[in-house]
Amino acid sequence: MRAIVPSLWFDGNLEEAITFYSSVFPDAKVGDVFRQPDGTAVSADFELAGQRFDAINGGPQFPFTEAVSFVVECESQDEVDEYWAALTDGGQESQCGWLKDRFGLSWQVVPLEFLAMLQDPDPVRVQRVVDVMMTQSKLDLVPLRAAYEG
Repeated sequence: MRAIVPSLWFDGNLEEAITFYSSVFPDAKVGDVFRQPDGTAVSADFELAGQRFDAINGGPQFPFTEAVSFVVECESQDEVDEYWAALTDGGQESQCGWLKDRFGLSWQVVPLEFLAMLQDPDPVRVQRVVDVMMTQSKLDLVPLRAAYEG
C-alpha cells in the first residue's frame, strides 16, 4: 500500500476551498485540477502540512459533518490563535478547540502542550485540565496550564 488519502466532497466550491486552505497553511501545494469542457473544476488534489487530499465538486448530496474532523497540532498559543482566526473566518466556532470553516469542514485546533497534559498519569490533574477545556471554544493555554498545575 502506498498511502491513505482523505477525499473531500465539496458543493461546487472546490477551487475556492483549495485557494482558501492554501492561504491558511504554509507550504500548501496544489496538484492536478481536472476540468469539464466549460472550465469548471471536477476534481483536484492538494497537500496541506505534508498530508495529501483529493477533492471533488460533487454537489449538495453529502455535506460535511463533525463525524470527520482534521486536527491542527500547534507548537504555541500564537499558532493556535493564527489558525483559529483563519479557519473561523466565515465559519463557526464550537467548543473544546473545535470549529467549522466556511465550507462546513470540521477542524480541531490543538496546542501540543495540551495533548501532553492529557497524557499525565495523574487522573486528577487530567480531569482539572479537561474541566477547563470544556469551558473554552478556542483552547487557551494560560488557564489550561493553571488547571494542570493545580
